[in-house]
Amino acid sequence: MTIQVGDRVPDATLFEFIEVEGNGCSVGPNAFKVADLVGGKKIAVFGLPGAFTPTCSAQHVPSYVKHFDALKAKDISEVWCVSVNDAFVMGAWARDQKAAGKVRMMADGSAEFTKKLGLELDLTARGMGLRLQRFSMVIDDGVVRQLNIEAPGKYEASSAEAMLAKL
Repeated sequence: MTIQVGDRVPDATLFEFIEVEGNGCSVGPNAFKVADLVGGKKIAVFGLPGAFTPTCSAQHVPSYVKHFDALKAKDISEVWCVSVNDAFVMGAWARDQKAAGKVRMMADGSAEFTKKLGLELDLTARGMGLRLQRFSMVIDDGVVRQLNIEAPGKYEASSAEAMLAKL
């Protein structure tokens, strides 16, 4: 069952590659429980099929990096990019996309969060295995307030621009 507006975001463990030790985090992959991160915050989350893939690298991540300040001005506390990749890949992609300090690149390597959202995308025929559908959502204190799921092969509804227009 796919998550809906008004639902509580499911708990799962996501991993983030931390570049600089601090705030209780060590350098390298660190595990975070979604439930611990969303309380009392308004978070813009976007998900995509894979790191370093064409649309994801050329359009999706850059839209959120570019519009980070505009999202903050709309009371967004954090911006997350989620993908079914490991934390090392997401960390390298964050460096490539110059996302540090703007977009948290959250790895869902085992697709736990993806499955709980009901947003699996089977790209086995393309050699990519189970992935995450392209989407965006706004989570406010753990509750989904905006949800934008893309049609297959599209990149329109989940852009930062589309999210800003609805905030």
